[in-house]
Amino acid sequence: MSDISPAALRGAVDLSSLRNRPQPPASGEAPAAPGGGAVSDVVLDVTDASFGEVLELSRTVPVVVDLWAEWCGPCKQLSPIIEKVTREQQGRVVLAKVDVDANPQIAQAFRAQSIPMVIALIAGQPVPMFTGAVPEEQVREVFARLLEVAAQNGVTGSVTPGEGGTAEPQEAPLPPLHAEAYQAIEDGDYARAIAAYEKALAENPRDEDAKAGLGQVRLLHRVQGLDLQKTREAAAAAPRDVQAQLAVADLDLAGGHVEDAFARLLDLFAELPAGERTPVRERLVEMFDLVGSADPRVTAARTRLASLLF
Repeated sequence: MSDISPAALRGAVDLSSLRNRPQPPASGEAPAAPGGGAVSDVVLDVTDASFGEVLELSRTVPVVVDLWAEWCGPCKQLSPIIEKVTREQQGRVVLAKVDVDANPQIAQAFRAQSIPMVIALIAGQPVPMFTGAVPEEQVREVFARLLEVAAQNGVTGSVTPGEGGTAEPQEAPLPPLHAEAYQAIEDGDYARAIAAYEKALAENPRDEDAKAGLGQVRLLHRVQGLDLQKTREAAAAAPRDVQAQLAVADLDLAGGHVEDAFARLLDLFAELPAGERTPVRERLVEMFDLVGSADPRVTAARTRLASLLF
């Protein structure tokens, strides 16, 4: 959303259980200072135990909380964009990254129904930003609005990495086609990103990074421009329309509703005659690869698909 308001979630989210929680001392790393000043980095990995420091820090500088998980494909598209835009703010914004699988209390406190979910904290109050993957242009617009709202509420401080912080690791340069795909994604040109990843796979069929990136960007391309309400209404009106059901399943997966996406397509697969099942089976297999074979939801869905096939 782009018109954020600090009162939007006030009273709807109770963060009191995460305040002043005891936490082990961090060795060799400067913690986020409650009053601003020095922090280990403007991008912090935050846990259930350390979240109280983030709440206090938000009284000085707006904090963006990124709720993500390793299995979440859209998170892998959105999180790097949020980190990039955060660093460009030069200390006027801090990013708190939260792995929801490892830190369920934070996810419960924010009532996270799907991920990626991004919330800001201004003076300890939650402010909604995004649910689901969004393009970089929209991220920048919402960050600008966030700084405006923070200033309206007297939160205008900044932070700098302290001496305890570690230098940013130097990443190996991306292969040219991967770099082209990333740039295309940042530009919102998903068709060009798909073409770059497909070319990378044609050159090296074992390129797992290209395979994963291709699945993620294909999903983003399919959901780009879809109206959620209209898409769901169309699917409800035509329960056996394959394309209508595939569109809703894509939106569910992009929004982090993995089980809903799988269940919809498996139910559809069960109802269709054998000659009409192929597109549904292919989309399910693509989604399995996107979520990851180790995910228990994929295991359960694969088992049901096998039982329907044989």
